[in-house]
Amino acid sequence: MSAGKQHDPVAARKKVIANAGLLRILLLPLIFLLRLIIRLTRRCGLESILFRLIFRVVSRNINNRMEKAFTGYEPKANDVFVCSYFKAGTNWTMQIAYQIANRGAGEYDNIHDVVPWPDAPIKALAVPLSETSEKKSITGLRVIKTHSLAYSMPYSRDAKYICVVRDPKDVFVSSYHYVRSVVLGNLMPTVATWLDIFLSPVAMHDQWADFLCGYWKWRDRPNVLFLTYEEMKDDPAGTIRKIADLTGVSLTPEESDRICHISSYAHMKSIGDKFYPGRITPFSLKSGQMIRSGEKGKSGELLSIYQQKRIDDYCRRALQRLGCDFPYDTHYASYNMQE
Repeated sequence: MSAGKQHDPVAARKKVIANAGLLRILLLPLIFLLRLIIRLTRRCGLESILFRLIFRVVSRNINNRMEKAFTGYEPKANDVFVCSYFKAGTNWTMQIAYQIANRGAGEYDNIHDVVPWPDAPIKALAVPLSETSEKKSITGLRVIKTHSLAYSMPYSRDAKYICVVRDPKDVFVSSYHYVRSVVLGNLMPTVATWLDIFLSPVAMHDQWADFLCGYWKWRDRPNVLFLTYEEMKDDPAGTIRKIADLTGVSLTPEESDRICHISSYAHMKSIGDKFYPGRITPFSLKSGQMIRSGEKGKSGELLSIYQQKRIDDYCRRALQRLGCDFPYDTHYASYNMQE
């Protein structure tokens, strides 16, 4: 991006929302028709087939963007990549990393005004990777968000990588609420159908096991911090220390306490609009949210015991197929066995 022509993420995001609003009006008759079609396919037992066809296209586009997002990019020594699977605590990790980079004094209207997201499904939603933003960080560090798999990530021994995974059952629940709120609205399929998609090659942002396996191989590299969402929940202060150590930022006790407070669930929930993209599709719900419950091991709120076991069995087999020795049973198979 040429000097003097800086990207304005606020204006770009407002334009995306305005365009979606206009399309919402223009497509109102079509939206009504689509709802009727979905109800009909549901009654006929064909809803899963319909949405698999839809997400075959949607996921292909998203995954292609992830594969190409960093093409030609050479990581810098001040880059801090938050490599998190979809709905695995990405905003939380970004908040911690960005606040560490700013010693607890980071300010923004929306997190994506200051954190690039090169593989965003809608490019205009975040500040571009090409725009230098060291001036926005007290320490000079630049936090970068990605859902891309390890094989398409540019690796440098000079950069830093925070890799985050979460119980796939909780990921599923969070993804269901997110997609309904932000993407599909009242066109959202049933939980059973969304589970069929989640446990298939047309899953959004690729499959959980593929993401985990790639970054699990990186875990012993000195510039990589591999975290599970669950250990972050168990020890928020320890997580902050680990990320600060990784990035080489020596925090004062006061800075650590402040970062712990402003990255807490209660605080982030109170400023949820700073993480929410808005009504970015013609189908988005009017009252959506990004920060929902932040719980771990609570997938029983949406899934039956059978469905939870189905996710466990699928992910366990996928990891075995990939030759990944991540201890799935130790971390996740014991969760959520109550309705």
